[in-house]
Amino acid sequence: MDVSTVVMILAFVAAYFVWFRSITRSLKGPKGPRLWPVLGSLPGLIENNSRMHEWIAENLRACGGTYQTCIFAVPFLARKQGLVTVTCDPKNLEHILKVRFDNYPKGPTWQAVFHDLLGQGIFNSDGDTWLFQRKTAALEFTTRTLRQAMARWVSRAIRDRFCPILKTAQLEGKPVDLQDLLLRLTFDNICGLAFGKDPQTLSPGLPENGFALAFDRATEASLQRFILPEFIWKFKKWLRLGMELNLSHSLKHVDDYMTNIINTRKLELVSQHDGGSLHDDLLSRFMKKKESYTDEFLQHVALNFILAGRDTSSVALSWFFWLVTLNPKVEEKLLIELCSILIQSRGCDTSKWLDEPLVFEEVDRLIYLKAALSETLRLYPSVPEDSKHVIADDVLPDGTFVPAGSNITYSIYSTGRMEFIWGDDCLEFKPERWLSEDGKKFEARDQYQFVAFNAGPRICLGKDLAYLQMKSIAAAVLLRHRLVVAAGHKVEQKMSLTLFMKDGLKVNVQARELGPILDKIGGTGKAREGLITNGISHAHVEVIN
Repeated sequence: MDVSTVVMILAFVAAYFVWFRSITRSLKGPKGPRLWPVLGSLPGLIENNSRMHEWIAENLRACGGTYQTCIFAVPFLARKQGLVTVTCDPKNLEHILKVRFDNYPKGPTWQAVFHDLLGQGIFNSDGDTWLFQRKTAALEFTTRTLRQAMARWVSRAIRDRFCPILKTAQLEGKPVDLQDLLLRLTFDNICGLAFGKDPQTLSPGLPENGFALAFDRATEASLQRFILPEFIWKFKKWLRLGMELNLSHSLKHVDDYMTNIINTRKLELVSQHDGGSLHDDLLSRFMKKKESYTDEFLQHVALNFILAGRDTSSVALSWFFWLVTLNPKVEEKLLIELCSILIQSRGCDTSKWLDEPLVFEEVDRLIYLKAALSETLRLYPSVPEDSKHVIADDVLPDGTFVPAGSNITYSIYSTGRMEFIWGDDCLEFKPERWLSEDGKKFEARDQYQFVAFNAGPRICLGKDLAYLQMKSIAAAVLLRHRLVVAAGHKVEQKMSLTLFMKDGLKVNVQARELGPILDKIGGTGKAREGLITNGISHAHVEVIN
């Protein structure tokens, strides 16, 4: 190697390090993850792979709520595709999700990853395509009949499947994986609500279902694409290798299943005019509209809502039950509220409480339960991180410059764990923070401080349905059973787009003894009769507060 070549190499290296120093100084959040030459923040990502969400939260605390990093510190990438802005500041979230909504779409990377499974469905589209579906779906989600349909599906699954399985586990003294049971329960419910067919995954023996397996495999294979550069997974797709081959097979199964559903439903809706059965699922509602939708569009409508509605509620309930086992005082308050309402609505004979799951009017009055579920979602949001693509150069409210072509991640997990948002007790499980001072009313927080259901124009349409389902399931379990985490079982987060428990939630199911709770809220006999006559608010609030 001659001298001139050596000089050129040294000059190149020197120029790179001058650039590297300037780029590290220009990024927002000097106390964020360490940047390495060329590799950027990749070593930190690898090192903290098993605790990614906590690592992001630690960096955000150190940087005051926002930092910027480069996945690869390479000049032609660092100012655009390689630059990632990470934030949990509510002011920035409002700017991204509402004020400059059009400047922060899901973007081409997200859409490419999920296109094969979700097409141009509502959760994988932007612009006019998204807006049309949003308006159409919003009309349906505001109707009382859809809420009533959800209540029927949930009640049926709780009464006929979920409770009997837990009862069997109690009698046999065998632990169960509660997360798995909840995933099956919510999958059956969302399929019923989305396209009116029950896959019966939550049945005795917990059978495998072809559609459920294919859908899970397709989702997992799609998520794998996030790990790889786009050109690599597209090359593997072209060659039909690895997960891409699995994705192709799974999508074929899903497509065949949904095609059969749609064709059958078309015939049923025609016969409905001749006295056939009534369908009130989401798919049927779209098919009944005067607009003519393609079968592909209808399939994507159903699959998008299954993806959004299945894992989110079951994962939230898993963390809720785990937190309840760790906080017996919260469990007691939940039972006091539940029993107080049932005394008023069903009388003092507790045997009548177990005949049927709670009806909508009873579920709607469970204020402390809603607070506890909201507190769970604050600490353990079902979708812990989300990202957006930046269309044009912009400046966030905290002064952070974000260049066009870069990505911005907002950490929902971190937003619920920041002292400057929630106070010094932000890491405590404290449902009372969601109640009015007298404990009688649920008080929602600003949607940009509590982003578990997204916020702005894309806020979750199914939020009320999710609370209805979660409250119904939680009430049914609390009323009948006391759950204890199985000895030796360790609860850990699984690093994925949804905050699953890595090894599920293994619990022992014990019988619930309501006597002590009933004594606390009014004793027996005439005392309970007086409680019913005078209303429950005094007894309820006295214990809750």
